[in-house]
Amino acid sequence: MNSSNELNSSLKVIAKSSLIVFISFFLSKIFTYLYRIITARTFGQEMYGVYSLTLVVSGFFLAFSSLGLQSGLLRFISFYRGGDKKEKIKYLFQSSIRIVIPFSIFIGVLLFFLSDFFSAILNNENLSVFLKVFAVFIPLSAIGGTFHAVLRAYEKVKWYSFIGNILVPFSQLVFLIVLIGFNFKNNAIIFSYNLGMVALFVSAFLICKMKIPEIFEKPKINKNIKKELLKNLFSYSWPIIFLGLISSFFSYTDSFMIGYLKTVSDVGIYNAAVPIASLLAFMPALFLTFFLPVITREYSKKNLSLIKNISKQVNKWIFMFNLPMLAIVFIFPKEVISLFFGQDYIPAANALRLLSAGTFFYSLSIISDNLLSMVGKSRISLFNISVSSLVNIILNILLIPRFGIEGAAFSTLITYIVWTGLSFFWAKKYTSIVPLTKNMLRIFSFALLPTALILVFNQFIGGSILSMILEGIFFILLYALLIILNKGFDENDLMILKSIKNGLSKKLNFNSIKPL
Repeated sequence: MNSSNELNSSLKVIAKSSLIVFISFFLSKIFTYLYRIITARTFGQEMYGVYSLTLVVSGFFLAFSSLGLQSGLLRFISFYRGGDKKEKIKYLFQSSIRIVIPFSIFIGVLLFFLSDFFSAILNNENLSVFLKVFAVFIPLSAIGGTFHAVLRAYEKVKWYSFIGNILVPFSQLVFLIVLIGFNFKNNAIIFSYNLGMVALFVSAFLICKMKIPEIFEKPKINKNIKKELLKNLFSYSWPIIFLGLISSFFSYTDSFMIGYLKTVSDVGIYNAAVPIASLLAFMPALFLTFFLPVITREYSKKNLSLIKNISKQVNKWIFMFNLPMLAIVFIFPKEVISLFFGQDYIPAANALRLLSAGTFFYSLSIISDNLLSMVGKSRISLFNISVSSLVNIILNILLIPRFGIEGAAFSTLITYIVWTGLSFFWAKKYTSIVPLTKNMLRIFSFALLPTALILVFNQFIGGSILSMILEGIFFILLYALLIILNKGFDENDLMILKSIKNGLSKKLNFNSIKPL
């Protein structure tokens, strides 16, 4: 297979898997946002803030509970699959499970006994109750997440997407509605969320047992190789432990510090903007779910030129799809928030603009982060997020007391810009790849005309949810037309579109999708 055919084949795998992920991820967003909207509207700003802070604190402990082994398994299983080294995969998987089980139980117990401490720091009694229940379910979340990571490493597209993007959020939503109906009050939030984690554990375990039964077989491998495998796994994974901790803290630094420096109600308002801004991570999630397994497998075969082409192409797709979403959120922040969370959360409008811009920058760094994971530079990834987190903390301390949630959002914007710059720098140093193309600048220019026209329209008709929807549709259609007329799509784009069209014409028969 020549390099052109290899590129086409790899991009088709990513694009076709992305089509599956798109459907499941779209449903996931619906279920997740319905869950948040029902929680915010039913229980009010303060209790929604308590729920958000619970995710902050428990997420920090959950990140530590798996010791980074989920990320380690993802890399090494993908790598060894490229060399067809099944015995090594079996040993790494089974060893990881045996380590995660007792350690996650320990972490759950630790969180349980520290719940009152966090409740006192954040000055909210309800937080302690929430944290204690979440602590009980941490082992199931960690173990279930490990099985789920194995499905991703084996590129089990349908099952990985179904469990993570449909089953879990749908279960949480259904349990929330049922428990509210039975008048469980605040407990409806606690138990509905964690019952979704039970669904993750049970389903991921059963699918691994049915679809990848060989990983449960006793590995035939000598002791020396076992020691080497564990050494390599932990050498890669130990920075991931701290990377996971800092990532978790980084994701929720704003909420935590707003809760500490301001009020729980401010946390609730701010967390109306956070999930909307995270929509700009939608497209990266589609393409990158199986991007890392694919490039890691190719890296084991030394196909660096192929990896470079794949990286540039996928980053272009992310940039092209995220631009119109960023523009719409920037023009209609109040309308977007009102549509999802109601009028009470409109004070988060400016924060939404800043967070969306930050998430846009972050979406462009994800390819570089994956390239660093591909070559095993987990310590560099740890350095990047450590520096970024320090910047975020300092800026939050300086800006939140004076500017409130807007100060927190601006801190996140600057932090994401710093993170993106670091990711590009290190990826260039260790892989000689900068995943940017000249075509991206042309694509940016295509977004300027529809943006200007919508701003002019708003001067005459004003802003409303209906006008946002109609003008958003106009923006996307004009933007797409300009890309087509100015040949913004290259040969690879057209090949992928044709592939997706053929897939849809076969009634989404994804059984034909095969790994490289």
